[in-house]
Parts: sequence; structure tokens; C-alpha cells
Amino acid sequence: MDVLLALGLVILLFVILGSGVWIGLSLLAVGMVAMQFVSSRPVGDAMALTIWGATSSWTLTALPLFLWMGEILFRTRLSQDMFKGLAPWFNRLPGRLLHVNVIGSTIFAAVSGSSAATCATIGRISLPELRQRGYPESLAVGTLAGAATLGLLIPPSIIMIVYGVAADVSIAKLFIAGVLPGILLASLFMGYIAIWSLFNKDKIPAADVDMSLMQKLHAARHLIPVVVLIGAVLGSIYSGVATATEAAAIGVLGAFVLSAVEGSLSWKAFTEGLAAACRVYCMIGLILAGAAFLTLAMGFVGLPRHLAAFIDTLNLSPLVLVLSLTVFFLILGCFLDGISMVVLTIGVLMPTVQAAGIDLIWFGIFVVLVVELAQITPPVGLNLFVLQGLTGHQITYLARAALPMFLLMLGAVLILYFFPDLVLWLPRNM
Repeated sequence: MDVLLALGLVILLFVILGSGVWIGLSLLAVGMVAMQFVSSRPVGDAMALTIWGATSSWTLTALPLFLWMGEILFRTRLSQDMFKGLAPWFNRLPGRLLHVNVIGSTIFAAVSGSSAATCATIGRISLPELRQRGYPESLAVGTLAGAATLGLLIPPSIIMIVYGVAADVSIAKLFIAGVLPGILLASLFMGYIAIWSLFNKDKIPAADVDMSLMQKLHAARHLIPVVVLIGAVLGSIYSGVATATEAAAIGVLGAFVLSAVEGSLSWKAFTEGLAAACRVYCMIGLILAGAAFLTLAMGFVGLPRHLAAFIDTLNLSPLVLVLSLTVFFLILGCFLDGISMVVLTIGVLMPTVQAAGIDLIWFGIFVVLVVELAQITPPVGLNLFVLQGLTGHQITYLARAALPMFLLMLGAVLILYFFPDLVLWLPRNM
């Protein structure tokens, strides 16, 4: 009976989501229906207490601050300066300026925390430049779609904060655990660009005029502000001087200083940045509240217990479990955004993951990686939507262009499984 009720609730959730109701409200509605069936407790009382508990966490305060920091920087000349500083160093590499997509995304990811913001910011600068210089369009948009997902993996990451709160693990350790996997993924992307370019030399434009080392170093001065800001935010966390929330406040202050120095700090930029950060955080907060209440309701129904018992009866090895969860998250990613995927599933999956002996820090990075994959899978691939707005290409074209990056990210999941120290070595020695 409990299983049939849970199945009915899942179907109801997809029906409500399919009707266009906001995700957070859909989750609350299904939770209310479930509580009516399985509990005599007043629904309003349970909802109020659960929502307060889900949204009043001090750790969660880091989220709107990092969002605000990203919005402030989005309105500065940081992205243009970053391209100027990076471009001269890739003139002789196979693939040349296509590598700027990857390195630019990696650097901007370390100050934005958002995949969509990284995609939009780097895309606005790099795509017109690459198009003007004659680089292949499909490779330019495909590498950007993949590289922009590093916004979720390179700390500070919004998804990591949400996972840390949901799974009750150290956000600082999650942040540092994402560094080496982020570098691995960026290296895989750059390796693909180089190999593709070596086999398609006729499709890559000729090199620009060579610059001397001193000229390159002079151009690299444009990278100093962003490097200093990254150092201040991440250094304050890893040195133990500040918590993730305090480091986010440092990041906001640093972003204000940068925008003031660049002369782009206006009242309009301030209010637009604050409003945009508030809108995004309100959306995430509503989803978190709805997911917390639905998790409570599903606990009364017994779904987590039944699911864990079912998976236990399958006696899956850790590898098969990880592969099964990868498929599960990819399917879920076709219908939900990353935040929703994390908050909806973590509470249900935790008992199974812990029973399988999988480290929760490692599992957090795994979840971030498969959520990244969902960013470039149609129909709800957020990075694909951003690129569609930037380029005007169809989603199907963009998904085909991003397919090699998708396969490389699947390969990264296997690499991290067989070499878990890539994730765990830094947190252990933090």
C-alpha cells in the first residue's frame, strides 16, 4: 500500500510540474496530499516547522552572498579583461583560442559559483571573438557548454552548499574536494580540443602575431583582480580564518572593491545585481522548503525505507550502484534543474549510500558531476538554454555539439570512482 501511494505521489508530482506550476509549490502541494493520507498531525503545523528548519540554517546564508558576488562581477569588465589576459598564452597550443573557453570558464567558475552565469559571461565574450576569427562554431559552443558546467564543481559552488546542508557534511571540505576533479575535467576538455585540432588542422585559423614573454606578462595583468579575489575567498576558508558564509561576505566586499576600482559601480548596477541575486535565491529557497516538506511526507509514507530496502535486496556492488545512480540522475536531469535534483534525492539516497560504504564527501562531488551532466542534456539543459539565447541555435544542434564533453564527463565519473583520492586527498590534508 505504501509503495502504491508513493508511486501515485510521484506521478502526481510530474503531472503538477508538467502543468507549469513552480517547482517549489509543486513539492509543497504533493507533500500536503501525502500528509493527508498518512498522518493525523495538522498539515499547516508540520509545514511551518519544516520550512523554518530548512531555510533558517546559518550555513545557507553563504548561498545568497555568493549569488550576489557573482551578479556584481557579472556587471564589471572582469570577463573582457580575462579574455585579454588569457588569449596571448594559447597562440601556439593545438586549438589555440578555443582553450580560452575552458580556462576562462574555470577561472570565472571560481568566483561565480553558477554554471549558467559562467556560460553567459564567458559566452558573451568568447563566442563573438571566436566566430570573428573563423573558429568552428560547433566546437566553440560545444566546449563552452561543457566547460561552463565547471561553475558547479570549482569552488565556491552553489550546488555544493545545497548538498552540504542537505547531507550535513562540511561545506569547506566539499569546496576543497572539488578542486582536483575540476582541474581533471578542464584538462580532459583541453585534451579533446588539442586532439581534435591536430586531426582537423585546416579548420583552425592561423596563429596571431607572436608576442614576446614580456608582452604576454603585460597582458596577464588583467588577470590580477580575479586571482586576488579567488585567493581571498578560498584562502580564507582553507586557512581556517573564515567559514564558508564569512568567506562569501569577503567575496561580496571584494567584488564591490573591484567594481569601484574599475568604475562600473553605479547605483543601477548595485540595485540590478541585488535584485537578480534575490530572485535566484528566492527560487532556490522555495525549492529547498518544498523539498524539505516533501521529504518529511515521504518519510511518513515510508518511501526512503522501502527504497533503501529494495536496493539492499539487489546486493549491488558500489560500482554498479554508482553507475545506476548516474543513469538515475541523468533521467531526472531531463525534467528537473540541478538544485531540485539534489534536494529531492539526497534525503532518500543517504541511507543507501552510507550502507554501501561510500564516503559522503566523495558522493557529494559525484552528485555535482552528474548534475553537471544534466546541464547539457535536453530538454531541461540549463546551459543549452543559455547558449540558445546567446547564439540562436536549436537545442538539438547545441546538444550534438556538447556530446563529446558529455562523454568526457561520464569518463570523469569512472576515473573518480577508481581513483577516489582525487576527491578525498585534499579534504584529508586540509
